[in-house]
Amino acid sequence: MEEHTEERRVLLDYVERFGAILAASGMQRMAARVFTYLIVDDDETYTAAEIAEGLSVSLAAVSGAMRELQAAGLVAKGRRSSTRADVYRLHDDDIWGSIMLDRSDFLDRYQDTAIMGIETLPDGPGRDRLVQTAAFMEFMKTEMAVMRDRWNVRREELCAAYVERRESAPPR
Repeated sequence: MEEHTEERRVLLDYVERFGAILAASGMQRMAARVFTYLIVDDDETYTAAEIAEGLSVSLAAVSGAMRELQAAGLVAKGRRSSTRADVYRLHDDDIWGSIMLDRSDFLDRYQDTAIMGIETLPDGPGRDRLVQTAAFMEFMKTEMAVMRDRWNVRREELCAAYVERRESAPPR
């Protein structure tokens, strides 16, 4: 196995730590590790082989993780002009805004399915819960759109503040 520099070991330790948080919130473990790697490594695009080498895991493990990440809309697949190999990149530069705020397609599906149940099921507590489900999804779509607008306004300001804190902090 390749000997890693101290900087690389720190990066891989962080991938494990943050990947564990994502896995605890429901993401498959390998997908969580790959996604975290794509976030924290400095390259913009990766082949599956580059990810496998970077994480010291099998190509098969990366392939399965990439399928999951693509299906979730977190990773996009394309081609490098210099090769025929598939390359992967994060779906959006606004990683967390996209993950947390751009989910109206899922909310639409929940709401549409709840409405189908409202229209077809008899009156009763079950149907009442579907009415509440549809109403909640409508509320969430509206609130998330407002939050997205607010985030777009504040993103640069908040990011700059984190960079400033890091630069003004005493060296470790």
